[in-house]
Amino acid sequence: MSSLQAPVSKILTWSCVDGPGNRLVLFLQGCNYNCITCHNPHTIGQCNDCGDCIPACPTSALSLVDGKIRFDANACTNCDACLKACPIDANPMVQTYTVEDILALLRENADFLSGITISGGEATLHHSFIKALFAAMGEAEDLKHLTRFIDSNGHLGADGWTDLLPVTDGVMLDIKAFGVQLHKSLTKRTNSRSLASARQLADAGKLYELRYLMIPGRTDTDAELDALADFVRSLPQPIRLRLNGFRTHGVRPEAAKLPALARDRLETAAAKLKTAGLGPVALPAI
Repeated sequence: MSSLQAPVSKILTWSCVDGPGNRLVLFLQGCNYNCITCHNPHTIGQCNDCGDCIPACPTSALSLVDGKIRFDANACTNCDACLKACPIDANPMVQTYTVEDILALLRENADFLSGITISGGEATLHHSFIKALFAAMGEAEDLKHLTRFIDSNGHLGADGWTDLLPVTDGVMLDIKAFGVQLHKSLTKRTNSRSLASARQLADAGKLYELRYLMIPGRTDTDAELDALADFVRSLPQPIRLRLNGFRTHGVRPEAAKLPALARDRLETAAAKLKTAGLGPVALPAI
């Protein structure tokens, strides 16, 4: 059995918004994007054991032992004060899990699950762990009925996807923007790999959903939506789309100053894409 490990920022033992059905979700720590509008900015950085989070914790769940942050999950009340105190967008509550740990967790909850989704941060930074976990699930008689999904920004290269896809049932992929400079201004990266990943996944029949975040005045423009429509038309059909509207909950202080996207703008964009013959198009619940 694999001894591979991964840093886990958070685990949801039940979710109905991270893929089809009821899913166990792993949020792995670390991201190769630095999106200014990230709704989980504490999953981006890796803890450097500076200790700035310790005085912020009201229950003394954090301490510094031999120069390393120690987290006591039993003392934690999930107030997230430490996340707000961290100067590098890291999470001192990260815990290391092995493949065997996650298999055991799946078995505990299997009766209530349709599958597992690996998210982040950016899940594919830990693609060896994902491959080993998904392969082990496929070989286990009591777990092989569970579907195996990845939520990704698409920055993984073609060889990485080729390695993962044989054990992966579906990928939910985010396209942050279509204009190259706009994408770079939002993420600090270009979008060439994300677009190439979407094509590769669609050609392989593994692109479960293409997601697009509409940010007022930036990615909600007609030009961006037209580019989204043109890109989707170039892929094997049909492609499931999900439009999400920017919200300020959980974002960094500078992003909190941006306006939230109005619901009617989201609905208008969805109607435009449907009229163009694209979809299905999903929207978040109100």
